[in-house]
Amino acid sequence: MEAKVDKELRPSSFAARTNTQTTQTMSPLRLRSLFSAALLLPSLLFAQTQVVKGTVKDADSQMTLPGATVVLLGSDPIMGATTDMDGRFRLDQVPFGRQQLQVSFLGYKPTVIPNVLVTAGKEVVLDIALVASVESLKEVEITSERGKDRTVNELAKVSARTFSLEEVTRYSGGRNDVARLATNFAGVSAANDARNDIVVRGNSPTGLLWRIDGLPIGTTNHFGTLGTTGGPVSALNTNLLRTSDFLSGAFPAEYGNANAAVFDVKFRSGNTDEHEFTAQLAAFSGAEFMAEGPISRKNQSSYLVSYRYGIAGAAATGTSAIPYFQDLAFKLNFGKSKLGRFELFGMGGRSNIDFIGAELDSTDLFADPTVDSYFTSDVALIGLSHFLQLDEKSYLRSTVGTTYLGTSFLQDNIIGGASDQNAVRYRATEALDNEQRYTVSSQYNRKFSPRFSLRAGVLNEVYDLDVDWTDRDRRAGIPDVNGDGIPDFFVQVRDVQGTINLFQAYAQGEYKFTDELSFTAGLHGQYLDFNEDVMVAPRTALAWQFRPRQRVTLAYGLHGQLASLPVLLFTDPITGANNRDLEFQKAHHVVLAYDHRFEGDWRVKLEGYHQWLYDLGIEDTTSSYSVVNEGADFIFSERGGLLSNGTGRNFGVELTVEKFLSKGYYALLTTSVFDSRYTSSDGVERNTGFANDYVFNALFGKEWGIGKDKRNALTFDTKFTTSGGRPFSPIDLEATRANLGREVYVDDQAYSKRYDAYLRLDVKFGVRINGKGGKVSHQFFMDLQNVTDRENIFVERYNRVTDRINPVYQNGFFPDFMYRVQF
Repeated sequence: MEAKVDKELRPSSFAARTNTQTTQTMSPLRLRSLFSAALLLPSLLFAQTQVVKGTVKDADSQMTLPGATVVLLGSDPIMGATTDMDGRFRLDQVPFGRQQLQVSFLGYKPTVIPNVLVTAGKEVVLDIALVASVESLKEVEITSERGKDRTVNELAKVSARTFSLEEVTRYSGGRNDVARLATNFAGVSAANDARNDIVVRGNSPTGLLWRIDGLPIGTTNHFGTLGTTGGPVSALNTNLLRTSDFLSGAFPAEYGNANAAVFDVKFRSGNTDEHEFTAQLAAFSGAEFMAEGPISRKNQSSYLVSYRYGIAGAAATGTSAIPYFQDLAFKLNFGKSKLGRFELFGMGGRSNIDFIGAELDSTDLFADPTVDSYFTSDVALIGLSHFLQLDEKSYLRSTVGTTYLGTSFLQDNIIGGASDQNAVRYRATEALDNEQRYTVSSQYNRKFSPRFSLRAGVLNEVYDLDVDWTDRDRRAGIPDVNGDGIPDFFVQVRDVQGTINLFQAYAQGEYKFTDELSFTAGLHGQYLDFNEDVMVAPRTALAWQFRPRQRVTLAYGLHGQLASLPVLLFTDPITGANNRDLEFQKAHHVVLAYDHRFEGDWRVKLEGYHQWLYDLGIEDTTSSYSVVNEGADFIFSERGGLLSNGTGRNFGVELTVEKFLSKGYYALLTTSVFDSRYTSSDGVERNTGFANDYVFNALFGKEWGIGKDKRNALTFDTKFTTSGGRPFSPIDLEATRANLGREVYVDDQAYSKRYDAYLRLDVKFGVRINGKGGKVSHQFFMDLQNVTDRENIFVERYNRVTDRINPVYQNGFFPDFMYRVQF
């Protein structure tokens, strides 16, 4: 039933206005009232309030809900609004600070939106989805909030969590990076300050799917390389985010070509009523300016555009070389029309770093005074989405777009050293990788009844590849006949020009037996024309809320992913053996979860999982190699003739204890205990390169309201992280020396050693200030990362300068800061 409000609602701007006129003579009482109102006018003009507005929709059909009630909890007198014919609401005088909204509509489960941060300089815009009750005549108790356990995608029943812009900037050590935010969640680790590759439940980072407004993209990072999903600096501007989903296992049928996890990122639209601006400066993410506002208020169209430039010296762990980057992101919402709603969105970034050997210290990761190298990377995405409401029960959402990743790595070797005037310089490596994807997708949703809904769709990706990698850097097989020190010819490592087509189709339905018990089932199919590989994958989940605040969920999914392109496209330059016959890498996911919401905004979640991996690429001769270990570095191994005969398994238990932000503080404790193993052609079961064994995070934050009406705030946040040491393979020093410095590993001891445990403590202090005029807000924080200055090891490597195997360490103490002004 619709929630009852005992006090009278304060009228909103959508409330009806009367045109009744009076010709009566004003009484003295009315004159005194007008005089009092005139005295109050200045205080009203400078009132410390802001607009909170948005849209209320049906979660399944996306139909707007006219007549829904939105109430600002804790307001006195009660402030509220009723949505108009387009499902829109507006609250005009919401006080600064953190607020809660209660949203209800007859026949739907009421919900509470917590922690709505209201500040000066920027209106708050909310997209609210209500879930229909299948037992509409039953008394509904408002017990659950729109918490982080309820995802934007209603079909994600387990191992899923939402994230928002406010969260990305809230936690200490996050560097305004969505991927680093995810490392706070159970089951996710990234014991590496150099890159934001994330390891989910022991899987390689290459198993991650990035999707922006429905458009898949290989990486969202600066300094990315072909086949990887991470990088030192994110090119994804968090100021454009709206609430999005992160899924870590057994995900719904619509997600394909991923084995480990999914980032389903959504860009928000600009303000449709007011022009607003944001300027930001941060030590790590650089300088930024963003503008947004209406294109036409009549049809609710808007623009949002942001540009950022950075010099992220702290981004390059293990080297003193300075990386440069810049990026642009935008979204144009063309508003409502007879043909539906069209949105144009995109992002693009360029980054470069030069490693000049003579300028690098001997302990540097790239230390070699006889080598200069130059790296440039471009990443881009542009898409056009179309949303069409077919009727009150169904809609069609389609997207067409393209993504691009282009990298250039050039290496010059110097004979005689850079300081020698007679030194000879020659090109040793030239690697040019260009991947352009063209994507078309369409998704149909229909809500047949409050109990049953169906989602089905197709997605087609065309990979247009131009890969050219030639190399003659210290390769033992290349002669130097004339003895000038310059190898006589290049080896063609990769040479691919052409297209690959990946087609996906899916369907998934949900049936709700009651409001507490639901069942989902679906199929996902994918076909790769490169080698005519095909697979069909079932997905299912059963969720039972057996108590008002307790829920248990069981989920299963079969998932498949094509091999990373640098592996799939590799041909051995000597034997000619290639990897084009590699099948989809597959994994069965089984997850059992228990979730308990306590009084006082506390939550405990326990998940156990088991993943069986198979059809992994391994060598046809006896060795310890498996593609399961690829993807945590800038480059991939050079191995041809791989067979899809490898296996692996990941299993573990995850615990989350969380106090959602309320009463001025939050707390989050996540811990994961897991094992990650694989078996290669030698028949030996080993640790994978991602088997850290455990990960523990403890976060705490506190806000203190200051100033008149507590409109400003002081903030304190801290994070402690530790994880088990990462397994690694020992280097055979003598064999490496004989191989002209190219590292050779002890094959039968693969991943038998461990680095020391990773440990880091971050502390963050900040302040939020709302200007007196209510039009400008300021935010500043100082994030002291690794305050203990612990030397976490990055890697052990052969150092050509010292002719030894030396450790390279990650970032020591690093102070990050950010200042943001919105107006």
